[in-house]
Amino acid sequence: MLRGRMTVGLRFTVLYAVVFLVSGAALAALINLFGGDLTSVAPVGGPPPDPGWEQARSRQLLVGTLAALAVMAAVSVLVGKAIAGRVLRPLRTITAATRRITAENLHERLAVTGPADEVKQLADTVDDLLERLETSFSAQRAFVANASHELRTPLATMRASLDVATAKPHAHPQTVALADRLRAQLTNVDHLLDALLTLARAGTPTDLAPVSLSALADQALLARAEILGVRKISVDRNFQNGEIFGSPVLLAQLVDNVVDNAVRHNVDGGWMKVTAGDSLVVESGGPVLAQADVERLGRPFQRLTNRTGSDRGSGLGLSIVAAIATAHDGCLSITARPEGGLRVTVHFGAKR
Repeated sequence: MLRGRMTVGLRFTVLYAVVFLVSGAALAALINLFGGDLTSVAPVGGPPPDPGWEQARSRQLLVGTLAALAVMAAVSVLVGKAIAGRVLRPLRTITAATRRITAENLHERLAVTGPADEVKQLADTVDDLLERLETSFSAQRAFVANASHELRTPLATMRASLDVATAKPHAHPQTVALADRLRAQLTNVDHLLDALLTLARAGTPTDLAPVSLSALADQALLARAEILGVRKISVDRNFQNGEIFGSPVLLAQLVDNVVDNAVRHNVDGGWMKVTAGDSLVVESGGPVLAQADVERLGRPFQRLTNRTGSDRGSGLGLSIVAAIATAHDGCLSITARPEGGLRVTVHFGAKR
């Protein structure tokens, strides 16, 4: 059981200390063995050795040996710890560098220098793995972006065909009604493609600048002022000073998605509270939800059937928020309120 709790560094320390201690004990035994023989030999031409003097000399030698062995035991632990730390130092460096590398900075490498030993082979293997992962992630994002762009052409053709069909002087009313329904579906597909493009871009923000979350939240609420008034949803604003260093376009999309989620899935005559500053917190009313269910909302294409407005949208809104937050060294937290509704919180690490 103890062995399972011992770290590699502690095992190396114990191993080196035991080796030093055993070596010291063997040396002490040899000194006592041969030292005892030497003290019992009389000098040539001299008087025979005094038995009392021999015993005193043997005791003195034994005490000195034991004292040296005790000092050696302490020194062996210190030396063993130092040697273990030096042996494991490259592995600690590799571990720390690997932990810093995520899906958002796969371009970084360990790039360990030194002799071609086992440690460098391990580091080179990790670098090869990171290169393969970077290639895979880049190919996936490129595919999503290219597919989204390519799908816009047939969508535009469909929309133009519907416009031509309904623009005829004697178009049948059923044709016009069908065209209106198809236009609504095409609009939903357009929104889905925009969401996929945002997800593809979220991993590599480049247009970095100081951004005010309070200003973005105010713009998002202003854009929905009409629907808020029609549905009689009250809004409690708590805007604070503070800026996030990141992509203005992506952060605007993040705030817009969080606010839209609170409005879309709210109840008529409901409420919502928006707090913005160094972080973004949006609370809204609604039905009571299970925490295990709401945690799925941060993943793509996840909807809850018992939420208001769950039949609308692409199911990508909060997953886009999670991707953009991660790209800005932040995180998304979704909590079910005991009284009903949700609390969506986005914390950021890249504060200005």
